Amino acid sequence: MPAKGRGLPKLDLSCVCCPPRRSVLKGLAAIGVAAFAPAMPAIAQAPKPRRIDVHHHFTPPAYAELGKKGTAADAWSVEKTLADMDQAGITTAIHSNAGTDLGGGEKARRLARAANEFAAKLEQDHKGRFGSFATLPMPDIDGSLAEIAYALDTLKADGFYFWTSYAGKYLGDPAFNPIYEELNRRKAVIFVHPVRSACCSNVDSGVAPAAIEYGTDTTRAISKMLFAGTAHKYPDMKVIWSHGGGTMPFLIERFLFEMRQPKQQKAVPEGFVAAVSKFYYDTAQATEKIPMTGLKMLVPMTQIVFGSDFPYRTSLEHVKGLKEDGVFNAAELAQIDWQNAARLLPRWA
Repeated sequence: MPAKGRGLPKLDLSCVCCPPRRSVLKGLAAIGVAAFAPAMPAIAQAPKPRRIDVHHHFTPPAYAELGKKGTAADAWSVEKTLADMDQAGITTAIHSNAGTDLGGGEKARRLARAANEFAAKLEQDHKGRFGSFATLPMPDIDGSLAEIAYALDTLKADGFYFWTSYAGKYLGDPAFNPIYEELNRRKAVIFVHPVRSACCSNVDSGVAPAAIEYGTDTTRAISKMLFAGTAHKYPDMKVIWSHGGGTMPFLIERFLFEMRQPKQQKAVPEGFVAAVSKFYYDTAQATEKIPMTGLKMLVPMTQIVFGSDFPYRTSLEHVKGLKEDGVFNAAELAQIDWQNAARLLPRWA
């Protein structure tokens, strides 16, 4: 029997074997069914993965007139890209073009505009799934300045897609100062992708040129951006370098030796490591333990962002690579997956 004074309802116990149904129901309601029910363990719901992919290519329909066939970029479709994203938990992909030479002149301006408007339409048709790094008709300065204004003010692009070099001049070259000045004024994000340099495209190294030259080409552009004084002069440009920074982390000793020269100290007054630590680096085709360890040792965790290089590679293999290489803990993987990109591109926060 319950102790007196506990506030429990008085049940009719005149017939213990078959108490009146109404009395029992009243008593249970007053006491609360939970008091009689066994405790049920809480079922934890696993949080949905969240990833922002900053290195994700697309191929606008207008590029068909360029006549290139048989590459992964030519086989691109919105259905394939969404399927790849869903398989890997990619919430948002920031589209950039497939690295195609637009041909220069008015043709380049027209194709750049077509690519950017197509990217904006994809974003509208698939809310929350796509952003874009707009294409510019580089090295056309006037055409690029006009497209910067249109892409940011009208299309609301997330930033801009650049190659490492144009017409033999690497990004960072003073010839492109009007572009840097405008990007710096707008505090714009720029994503830099390598190309096969004219100097080395015919070297027979036994592998596809991109296997070696892409990483090397990125390093050349990083070097030019720093030692031409461009990064120091235009500090509000936010630069993402592809493929973990190419070979730059592995050449750090040589760059530090280069910094002993007075002219290089003048160009990079904050020092080489401090300067490269202000840049961002994506993980595309760089998720093995050795490159990720080197990059993590060189730059802060806040500067590493997720990239897949779709459709040339899959998003899922990059997710698995980052988890399996053992370099990053869970909190650091969250930074790479989305937190760093969300800080860099606030509308996706």
